[in-house]
Amino acid sequence: MVATINPENWVNEHGDYLYNYAMGRLYSKDLAEDLLQETFLYAYRNRELYSGNSSERTWLTAILKRKIVDHYRRKSSKKERSVKFDSPFIEEAFMHGHWDDRRVPQKWNADEEELSKDPAFMNVLNKCISFLPEKWRAVFTLKHVDEASNNEISETLQVSDSNIWTILHRSRLKLRECIERLWFKK
Repeated sequence: MVATINPENWVNEHGDYLYNYAMGRLYSKDLAEDLLQETFLYAYRNRELYSGNSSERTWLTAILKRKIVDHYRRKSSKKERSVKFDSPFIEEAFMHGHWDDRRVPQKWNADEEELSKDPAFMNVLNKCISFLPEKWRAVFTLKHVDEASNNEISETLQVSDSNIWTILHRSRLKLRECIERLWFKK
């Protein structure tokens, strides 16, 4: 027996939620819109697969999540261009494989919880995340937004565990620099 669903209401009832879900993982308006459209189209064409064991929103979110993972997988299988640290801070701070104690990043005197509730800061953070190379953004988002394990990230993106740690480290350095430039030094 097929559970009854109502595709005519999907956009009104779930569109904003799904769009925000996609934006929180992709940081691209156009890509989020494209994958959301693909999600609705796939769900409509395969609506007989909906069993009713979960809400429509949960079912649609699961489809969207698979679409996002497929996007990351396609992107990560392509040869990524070498990313150069064009930052004097990074180049000067990390000398001979160790932090130069004279260039250690400043301690932030901000409460994480307060910052996470500040829409202006979250806009800066999302902007900084959007500047990361695609693979870095995928690894960072899977780890810190979706709270995926390294094994899940490795399987999803076909990236080794040591490469995950390297990407996360470099992503955090770039994000810190970007946030310091756009938020704390304003």
